[in-house]
Amino acid sequence: MDLNQLTAISPVDGRYRKQVAHLGEYYSEYALIKYRVLVEVEYFLFLAEKKFFKLDAKTKQYLLKMTAGFSPDNAAEIKKTETITNHDVKAVEYFIKSALDNCKAGHLKEWVHFGLTSQDINNTAIPLLWKNSIELEYLPAVINLQHSIGKLALAWKDVPMLARTHGQPASPTRLGKEMMVFVERLENQIQLFSYIPFTAKFGGATGNFNAHHVAYPKYNWVNFANDFTETKLGLQRQQYTTQVEHYDTLAAHFDAIKRINNIFIDFCRDMWTYISMDYFKQQTKKGEIGSSAMPHKVNPIDFENAEGNLGIANALLEHFSAKLPVSRLQRDLTDSTVLRNIGVPMAHTIIAIRSAEKGIGKLVLNEPKLKADLEANWAVVAEAIQTILRRENYPDPYEALKDLTRGKHAIDKKAIHLFIAGLKISASLKKELKAITPENYLGL
Repeated sequence: MDLNQLTAISPVDGRYRKQVAHLGEYYSEYALIKYRVLVEVEYFLFLAEKKFFKLDAKTKQYLLKMTAGFSPDNAAEIKKTETITNHDVKAVEYFIKSALDNCKAGHLKEWVHFGLTSQDINNTAIPLLWKNSIELEYLPAVINLQHSIGKLALAWKDVPMLARTHGQPASPTRLGKEMMVFVERLENQIQLFSYIPFTAKFGGATGNFNAHHVAYPKYNWVNFANDFTETKLGLQRQQYTTQVEHYDTLAAHFDAIKRINNIFIDFCRDMWTYISMDYFKQQTKKGEIGSSAMPHKVNPIDFENAEGNLGIANALLEHFSAKLPVSRLQRDLTDSTVLRNIGVPMAHTIIAIRSAEKGIGKLVLNEPKLKADLEANWAVVAEAIQTILRRENYPDPYEALKDLTRGKHAIDKKAIHLFIAGLKISASLKKELKAITPENYLGL
């Protein structure tokens, strides 16, 4: 079968393709080849900038234009060469050398990939595409969802709600504050994420600049490589490496995304539960069906879809962060196929974020239900009463309220007020206690 959205094995390239097609600019085979070409060309130009050879302005502009306009057809040309070389980075090198021949600069083509190993290209191209995708796609998506939750918090800041700890009625809260819990958690993790650098390996076959040094023994290749990776690529160069980068900071990124995903899972499960408790209704769309058998149903499918995709993403991220930092001796090839999949958990994460946003957009607050739950759970004011009685040095207030309320099912306003009336306290204190209700016992 020809590959299309119906025949794709992965739903990322099938069912959900429209939602994540833009990630192909970073994680597709075309994108990887494009970033490899970019790094090779930038390295070639940097060698010229450092006076290793003379490069005329016309050739420089030709290469820059080729890089900027790199197309899937160019990538296909490189892939065709790869069928002969059986080496992906060498095929990129030949492509650039051919470009130099085309612009009559063939005498310079041996400076392409000078002194490098393929991992100097892969371990700069992949961190660069990763950096761009994080800064341009992932973090904006996370922050946008955080802002959406923040808008809910603002809209519901004064809405009283029965809290539940261990699934049981607990001291009341405000719905808006419960949303702010997620806003703050996300803010903290986004900040932690920003502290993790984007690092690269660039140091020759086994990280020692062997070929560079033997050709130019008096040149400071460490300074050259640091300058190149930082100023031209915006990456932080690792100083002591094997043939591959450590992947420790990349693993830290994966773990940070996993933590953020866990917060989103927690949010989705809470929203799902609130919907099941009828605290929220969901807007319906004409023509949509909630159940093939039960016409009345409006299922919280967006939050369920988000939770499922976040789980898939986290399973892959867990493997990546555990596997990539481990390599036999100076290198093995197990990192290669793993790195080709880093776009998969990112795609599932973006799908989940979009689903959660869609779910938020459908929510309709059902305030009467929230009020009814508060009114049905007068036992929660027992904490307030016993705390005020402690303040007044009343004997054993906790035990008195425990005997009244624990495990009882008929604790209503009347029962609470009868209890207060029977206390040997002043009339003013009784008035203070009777003024407490589940709807106003909200704290700060």
